[in-house]
Amino acid sequence: MNKDSALVVFSGGQDSTTCLFWAKRKFKKVYALSFRYSQKHEREVDLARAIAGKADVDFGVMDVPLIGQLGHNALTDSSVPMDERIPDGAVCPNTFVPGRNLFFLSMSAVYARERGVNHLVTGVSQTDFSGYPDCRDSFIKSLNVTLNLAMDEQFVIHTPLMWLDKAETWALADELGVLDLVRHETLTCYNGIPGDGCGHCPACRLRREGLEKYLLTKDEKLRMKNYE
Repeated sequence: MNKDSALVVFSGGQDSTTCLFWAKRKFKKVYALSFRYSQKHEREVDLARAIAGKADVDFGVMDVPLIGQLGHNALTDSSVPMDERIPDGAVCPNTFVPGRNLFFLSMSAVYARERGVNHLVTGVSQTDFSGYPDCRDSFIKSLNVTLNLAMDEQFVIHTPLMWLDKAETWALADELGVLDLVRHETLTCYNGIPGDGCGHCPACRLRREGLEKYLLTKDEKLRMKNYE
């Protein structure tokens, strides 16, 4: 296995794009893998391909519609109205796609193994995880062990954003020199609108609040520096 290469689970959203450029800084060779899983906003795959081209990384797409057909949720079923927040008594919002990260990372591991890659990178975060259980650190650690046992390999799953909130994720994108690209060319919106998105879905609100917090902090630091 090649220790100098990594595969990024890549949706073309804010988090995975930040991770893509993080991986480019850490590894000599980077692959990006996207999925079509019957999501309503499949435009994200086209944007992911374009971003991967700008990043000069190998890009692949897997068609896995079964993921979207296994359950009813607001991201794959047009008949399900989107939760604006976690309903009282619910464990997570109905934008949660059951098994998505489990399938994505498992298939990515097989894809990576065929290319001699043992480093996997994903943009999940327990700090801003929206109630999704498959974004938790305990799940990632457990799956990492399972993948190694299942394929007798030594995969390492990297989660650069695990303990970062959205403001800190924006800060990392800025440090990597891709803040403008992430802001204007990625797709995070649950309604499929690139850039700043629709502005009112849960993903857009979380993204905007993080950006506003980061830009305010950045401006304050700049003023303090100029004052000194």
